[in-house]
Amino acid sequence: MSVVLDSLSAGLSMFWETLWALVVGFGLSGAVQAFVSRERMQRELGDHRPRTVAKAGLYGAISSSCSYAASALAKTLFARGADFTAAQAFMFASTNLVVELGVVLWLLIGWQFAAAEFVGGALMMALLGVVLPRVVPARAAEEARRRVLAIDTHGAGAHEHDHEPAPVAAGPSGIRSRAGWSNAAGYTISDLTMLRKELVIGFVVAGFADAAVPISFWRSLFLTGHGGWSLLENAVLGPFLAIISFVCSIGNVPLAAALWSGGISFGGVIAFVFADLITVPLLLIYRKYYGTRLTLRLLATFWATM
Repeated sequence: MSVVLDSLSAGLSMFWETLWALVVGFGLSGAVQAFVSRERMQRELGDHRPRTVAKAGLYGAISSSCSYAASALAKTLFARGADFTAAQAFMFASTNLVVELGVVLWLLIGWQFAAAEFVGGALMMALLGVVLPRVVPARAAEEARRRVLAIDTHGAGAHEHDHEPAPVAAGPSGIRSRAGWSNAAGYTISDLTMLRKELVIGFVVAGFADAAVPISFWRSLFLTGHGGWSLLENAVLGPFLAIISFVCSIGNVPLAAALWSGGISFGGVIAFVFADLITVPLLLIYRKYYGTRLTLRLLATFWATM
């Protein structure tokens, strides 16, 4: 009984610590849906040129969301006309290229990991810009966009109509209107409602992984003391540990610190930190948004670049 209570307490603690990021991220998603037109989004993030991907990364770093909210915001950008690669670059940056993550890494593990967050994150975004358009061709991306638009228009599970609702109140006058913000709040609640099961599962299982699974178990998954083989195995296995541990965003840094103290390689720890976007709840969210086939392509691309 104490294990259950400890697990629930840990899950609630993680939820409380990330609540501000959830509110900001889902709120921004609702505001984009209410105020930003498809034409505006296409002008800003409508392709995957290096400059556009870099711009998406900058916007993501400024938005600073937890992984759940970042996935909803990336979906909204994509539905509004952003290129698929640019939307995914935005999502990665909003969870992994943010100042608060660097500060926590510096305090818990060291400045080298904080530096690796930004240098490695920039490198991963460059890799995504090259690899993702080849893994997800234009036709597959447009099919995913139709699916997302159907979800936004008719609710989760409806994928039969190709219709995009126009922003309710675009422009300065709309932003100042009570009706516009009312609709933004409605979009925010809709996104939260659609992902409520994944959110609950994510925080409950993450709490169990934190409270009930000993650190020695996570460490036992990694090879140590085998030179180059250990380096390779650690880097490949780091994202897998993130998948099964369910811990999202900044919440995975304490586990990363424990892994580092247990002898896991530098690259393995960094790959684990970056992999907060491919935990099981996030993969279920991607499947709901984009379909199974594209989710598997996203998983393979994220894992390889991490």
